[in-house]
Amino acid sequence: MNSGIDKRAAPRSFVRRSGRITVAQKRALKALWPKYGVEGASLPLSLSDIFGREASTVLEIGFGSGETLVRAAAESPNLNFLGVEVHLPGLGRCLLGAERAGISNLRLIQADAMDVLQAQLPPAAVAMACLYFPDPWPRKRHHKRRLVQPGFVTLLARALEPGGVFHVATDWAPYAEHIEGVMDAVAAFERLGQPPARHATRFESRGSALGHEIWEAAYRLRPPR
Repeated sequence: MNSGIDKRAAPRSFVRRSGRITVAQKRALKALWPKYGVEGASLPLSLSDIFGREASTVLEIGFGSGETLVRAAAESPNLNFLGVEVHLPGLGRCLLGAERAGISNLRLIQADAMDVLQAQLPPAAVAMACLYFPDPWPRKRHHKRRLVQPGFVTLLARALEPGGVFHVATDWAPYAEHIEGVMDAVAAFERLGQPPARHATRFESRGSALGHEIWEAAYRLRPPR
């Protein structure tokens, strides 16, 4: 499906790291991926088939080790949760958490979020998209790598259902200013006065301990007129 965005021309918003993966995480990737994992596809995915039911879906992009994603899924069994992450240790840890929690409303994709938004999700597929503490790419020459760019927002608007919400948080003030500038320039979104409730991430807790100020905002996709 052609969205009009040439993702191949855009720099990646992440750097693939091998990282240290534990024996337990390796086991989880082998044993639990068939239950929770979604294999890549060039055609739009059927979320009702993936989850085995019809329910509103929450998408979390770059969920790290997945503690807050698993907790949210456990606390809201009426919703479907779809997590996108590129790094294997985080995927393995999230799978272990899902197994311990005994949840069935969580699915994971190992992929670049831009690929998922462009080629795998059908239009108006998700009720909420969450992006918590993405890499801020602080050096000026790396700003083009920041995930929140006009092309990303265009794809996000396509994936969200009318009235759907984009919830974003960062502890890097210049990135917050960048996000505000990008989102304020998109007429399809309006900023909400109060972001939805959420649990603090491990990265957020570490940043707060270092004195970083947390910024977050929520933007609603305006229904078509």
